[in-house]
Amino acid sequence: MGGVALVNAIVFGVYGNVQRTLTEGKEAALYTHFLSGVAAGVSQSIVCCPLELAKTRLQVQQNNVYKGTLDCLMKMAKAEGPRGVFRGLGVTVVREVPAFGLYFYTYELMGDSKNGDVATGTIEKTMSEQTMTSLYELRQNHLLCDATLRLEDGTSFPVHRAILSACSLYFRSLFTTTLHSSEQTDILLPGVNAEVMNALLEYAYLRKIHLNAENVSKMLTTADYLSILGVLDLCCEYLKENLRPENCIGILIFARDHFCKKLEESALMYVMRNFVEVAQKSEEVLLLSVAEVVSLVGADLLNVKSEEIVWEFVLKWINHDQGNRKQYLVNLMSQIRLGLMDTQFFLEKVKDHPYVVGNEQCRPIIIDTLKFLYDLEMITQKEGEVSTPEIARPRLPHEVLFAIGGWSGGSPTNYIETYDTRADRWIKVEEVDSTGPRAYHGTAVIGHDIYVIGGFDGMDYFNSCRCFNAVTKTWREIAPMNARRCYVSVTVLNDVIYAMGGYDGHHRQNTAESYNYKSNQWSMVAPMNAQRSDASATILNGKVYITGGFNGQECMNSAEVYDPETNQWTPIAPMRSRRSGVSCIGYHGYVYVIGGFNGISRMCSGEKYHPATNTWIPMPDMYNPRSNFAIEVIDDMIFTIGGFNGVTTIYHVECYDDKTNEWYEATDMNIYRSALSASVIMGLPNVKDYIHKHRDKLMEEKRQKMLALDAQRGRNQENNQLPAININNNDVDNQVINNPKIYLFPGKTPGKYLSCQSAIFLKSFNV
Repeated sequence: MGGVALVNAIVFGVYGNVQRTLTEGKEAALYTHFLSGVAAGVSQSIVCCPLELAKTRLQVQQNNVYKGTLDCLMKMAKAEGPRGVFRGLGVTVVREVPAFGLYFYTYELMGDSKNGDVATGTIEKTMSEQTMTSLYELRQNHLLCDATLRLEDGTSFPVHRAILSACSLYFRSLFTTTLHSSEQTDILLPGVNAEVMNALLEYAYLRKIHLNAENVSKMLTTADYLSILGVLDLCCEYLKENLRPENCIGILIFARDHFCKKLEESALMYVMRNFVEVAQKSEEVLLLSVAEVVSLVGADLLNVKSEEIVWEFVLKWINHDQGNRKQYLVNLMSQIRLGLMDTQFFLEKVKDHPYVVGNEQCRPIIIDTLKFLYDLEMITQKEGEVSTPEIARPRLPHEVLFAIGGWSGGSPTNYIETYDTRADRWIKVEEVDSTGPRAYHGTAVIGHDIYVIGGFDGMDYFNSCRCFNAVTKTWREIAPMNARRCYVSVTVLNDVIYAMGGYDGHHRQNTAESYNYKSNQWSMVAPMNAQRSDASATILNGKVYITGGFNGQECMNSAEVYDPETNQWTPIAPMRSRRSGVSCIGYHGYVYVIGGFNGISRMCSGEKYHPATNTWIPMPDMYNPRSNFAIEVIDDMIFTIGGFNGVTTIYHVECYDDKTNEWYEATDMNIYRSALSASVIMGLPNVKDYIHKHRDKLMEEKRQKMLALDAQRGRNQENNQLPAININNNDVDNQVINNPKIYLFPGKTPGKYLSCQSAIFLKSFNV
């Protein structure tokens, strides 16, 4: 190893010194790389030729004439003189020097920052492309090739060693860092497929590779074996972009086996984020080991709205190999947040499940859960601070809803809060926009950036726009719109932001414009068919829909759709009701239009548009009438946030689930406000910065709120107390298990849980 290091030091030392001499401090030209490489090749030949000769004599000697390499060289010099020591130098120089010149020329050409990074395989379309194309043609015609790659099936590939060394650490090491590197001209590559090798050679010369579902695994495996990092990265990126519920587990295992850390992390995050679909559609998920399943179902990042889903997956996994897997039930149950389950589901589907009944190992888990549910009902009568046990600690959300700005307390506000769906809590965000408040604005999300468009601060109508990066928590100014727009309608389609209509302080507008975040430029698009302010826009099936609004004379029931492909607006069927200050959103194939002002009163009604039939269909009413509120889809439900009810601004939040066709009450915001806007960001790496941080204190927060509510309403707490139960007594434990409804709800029946998450906390029981 010391000899190899010395040779490499000499070679690269000569290369660097010659290059500095040729360039004289100026930027190196490509020909200087070639000449410096030639000089390096000469130096390598001069150093290695005697060493190779000594090595040969040591191998064929008899009677141990030479004691080692140095002894051999000294005796050769003494007996034969310099000509004997450097015998064959001319042949070595002729053979090695051109290859060295070509190697350094190609290496610098492909590694130069102007031409791209050799590790990622990016090169500009300059002379480098022409050069590499010419070299590829030489290889195809077996010209100037100085090595041959042979496969086990007999296929052979003539190649240029310098080219392979430039893109492969494997070949670079093989061809340059051994004393007998000059002999490496015929290389056997066991286990390599001919089609794959041909594709890799095309990449080595042309930086082109064709990946598909059939060849990507072989490409990655071979690229890993040959250390072709560019192809390895491309294969990982291809697999990442093609993650599906059906294949994500296989890709996760494949990435882990090949030490592709980033791909493994991406695949695991995909499994977590899409767990419900993966559990339903993937056959590979049933082949996971018990350790992998325990890790999966216990993860805080597992994206499930209810723990019932996790329980059903565990049963599905066990049933796949019941005989061998039933023994792991306790390990898996301990990872499920049983305290967050619907009580009736827990009692009937978990506690009374055949796998659980009679399983003594499950007994402590069942007892702990029943005690927790009892404590939850008796929470206001607990003394001291109540902590939230692990079985009821919410997981982390994959989506975070941001509610930004609005009108509160008679003036605009720059207040920002986020909604943690798993904990059902709103959290204040400190990083507000320092330039001031906004109301009647729009927001749109691209990546981890929230764009705040237009609006009004009580004095000025804005065409200015701001951008908040949720990862860095910083604000920046972006290009202003072409028109001032308060009461603006904003949506985003294919990473293009559309701002439509609005009020500029003088006129309601029918103009619309789009924003390209890459060029930071606004461009006008076709105007709408009608002037609209206080309307609402959304996207569905690749088109932009705008609904309702106010035209200066009346609240509107008209709606229209914009096709970016044709740059044309088309009217659609009018809504069933006139709606200004309305909110709309695309959801499960429909455009949902909710609330608003009809010219007489604020509305709690809603309707949905079916594009295929061009018809509007009524939907259930919200609990609270409202206009100028925010709307978003999160956790596959529609959330309506804040607004104005005709008398005052409100902080109430509701959510709609189309599976049940019902509205549910969610936790209220921290402040009353209307004219706000909301956006959802997925996959934040710093999601913990925007969620409830003290998840172990959720029960105590609930207790304090309930106590405050009881005091406010003047309830007589003694009338509502349940009989005390010594739940620490073992005899009572048995009774709780055998007759849970008696001890959990004496004299009561579980009532309807009115919340966006039926899995979080039991809120009320009806007598």
